[in-house]
Amino acid sequence: MRKFYTLLSREVRGYFYSPIGYIVLIFFLIVSGIDFYFQVSFMNQRQVQYTVQEAFFNSVFFWFAFVLIFPLITMRLFAEEFKLGTIEPLTTVPVRDWQVVLSKFFGALVFYLILWIPTLLYFWIFLKITNQPAANSAGAYFGSYLMLFLLGMFYVSIGCFTSVLTKNQIIAAVISFCAITLLFFLGLVQFVLLDVTTTTRDLLGYFSAIEHMGTFSRGVIDTRPIVLYVSMTLVMLTLTYHAFQSRKWRL
Repeated sequence: MRKFYTLLSREVRGYFYSPIGYIVLIFFLIVSGIDFYFQVSFMNQRQVQYTVQEAFFNSVFFWFAFVLIFPLITMRLFAEEFKLGTIEPLTTVPVRDWQVVLSKFFGALVFYLILWIPTLLYFWIFLKITNQPAANSAGAYFGSYLMLFLLGMFYVSIGCFTSVLTKNQIIAAVISFCAITLLFFLGLVQFVLLDVTTTTRDLLGYFSAIEHMGTFSRGVIDTRPIVLYVSMTLVMLTLTYHAFQSRKWRL
């Protein structure tokens, strides 16, 4: 386990030693800050039926930044190692392949979670200035950040898989972006198709990240999305593990 933690620490530090980590962090904070400001400004002009916290986690700006950050933080995980040849000494040290895969996955996931820490300040500042909470209950905060964790876990695993398939970071980022965007908009098909059965609509809604966030941001914890994202993450990590083994033996 000590070797695993060493690899994990190496991956996390890599984001802060690389310009891409700071670019992603600054970009995300700017977009999320603008989103929060516009949501509060909009709600000041008219009466709405939802809270600031719900508006923040269900806006267009939010989803734009959300989908875009995963290709950026995962494209270098394996692709850069294969391109620079540093994967060879990594595979010769006494660590198992699954430790390498998990260290890269959790390294990217930790950095992803770090991105969201400053957003907690938005709600604290709003409370201090207005003396009103941004959400109706603590469960709404918990549900929103739990869904962020579940979605992030799944999308990071997709990024890991696409990164292990190629030596080119740009190609890995494009494939990851297309896959995540396709899965994201799959849940929106039910709103585009007019002639669709109830069963099909429910099935598409089961994969809708927007519906899941809308439910969780109200403090309603549904176990079905939890099972979905955890199981799909395990599937993607399993595929990444086998793809990594296959490419390693071809070196």
